[in-house]
Amino acid sequence: ASRLSAPQPHEGQRWIDIREIERGDDNRRIKTATVPVPCTHCREPECARAATSGAVYVREDGAVIIDPKKAVGQRQIAEACPIGAVYWNEELNLPQKCTLCAELLDEGFRAPRCVDACPNGAMHFGDLDDQNSEVCRLIAENRVTPLPELNGTETNVIHLNVPTVFFSGSVYLPEDEVADGGEVTLTDLKTGETRSVTTNCFGDWEFEWLEKDARYEVRISLPGWRTVTLEAVADTDHFLGEVTLEKA
Repeated sequence: ASRLSAPQPHEGQRWIDIREIERGDDNRRIKTATVPVPCTHCREPECARAATSGAVYVREDGAVIIDPKKAVGQRQIAEACPIGAVYWNEELNLPQKCTLCAELLDEGFRAPRCVDACPNGAMHFGDLDDQNSEVCRLIAENRVTPLPELNGTETNVIHLNVPTVFFSGSVYLPEDEVADGGEVTLTDLKTGETRSVTTNCFGDWEFEWLEKDARYEVRISLPGWRTVTLEAVADTDHFLGEVTLEKA
């Protein structure tokens, strides 16, 4: 065992839990989102608040470490994690989690193993306090989407581009003919911001990345046909149904 961790079981603990989330409220429109959930190394971690005798601490580089000696018997450390990233090792009577490969970083490695090994470049590592670093540039250029269970807690692991809420629907003409090429306009009723898409060859449309709990108006139009207006709240993903247009 290293000074920062104790031996971990070969099964039952996931240092990155790949969660598949089902999305949609209609079984014809269900899709999934795959979200990697490691320990987010919170700046003010709940696990540290729950610990006694300094069994959990935050290093200068932001890594949150569970002391493998002081934490023995402290099951409340595992129970305190809002995202379930701390596991309980029954054999050692010890809470355990990702260490951000702090042992390797101390030896001069450039990044944790997961970042170094990812073949798709889906993970990045760097200095969040350096505004000119690659990770800060990526954060500026992408959508920051914190895990909702964290309730706004500042973290040293930043999730980008995790899907929020979507609306979708289908548009038809009489006699079940699909409305290909119809214009669907989405308007945020609070901000007035609009977006538009065109129905595809199946008459389907979709808007992703909606603001959670915002109210929207959806206008469906096609030359020669009456415009249809719908309203919905983005409290969750919604399939807004099948709309059949009528002659203007």
